[in-house]
Amino acid sequence: MAYNNDIDWEKIDDIINAYNSDKESLLMILQDINELYNYVPPDTIPVLAQKLNVPKSLIYSVATFYKTISLEPRGKYIINVCTGTACHVRGAEKIIDAVQDNLQIDTGQTTQDGLFTLETVRCLGCCAAGPVFTVNKNMHGGLDRSSALNIIDDYKKNAS
Repeated sequence: MAYNNDIDWEKIDDIINAYNSDKESLLMILQDINELYNYVPPDTIPVLAQKLNVPKSLIYSVATFYKTISLEPRGKYIINVCTGTACHVRGAEKIIDAVQDNLQIDTGQTTQDGLFTLETVRCLGCCAAGPVFTVNKNMHGGLDRSSALNIIDDYKKNAS
């Protein structure tokens, strides 16, 4: 997969400095780095450990505990399909199948072009609108196979 592995160390320093290099802010720092790159690049871990004066093992345990933080590169567009009870009974599995077929990836994977990552979540809190998915922070509800694929196609068109 082709990913941009260039780390903007000035931005990383700005994030750390925004929290006064406070180790109590580790989660927020990881979230900000994750938002910047859609994952936490491995090269940032030793820098965080040094600047926050914490063991690398702590950083890894925090990063792996929270599903919103990834240590693996993810796509520009992260699709989170809700698999909670309401969405499940309304056809979430059909939505997942359609997206997997369309993007030719399985849940937890990223497309070869680095454009999409497909993930599932237990609940997005929009039970009445199910089945739902988010693409990054944009919520899409009342989905069926066709509407889900139309949304994906719109993101593909906007990316080019």
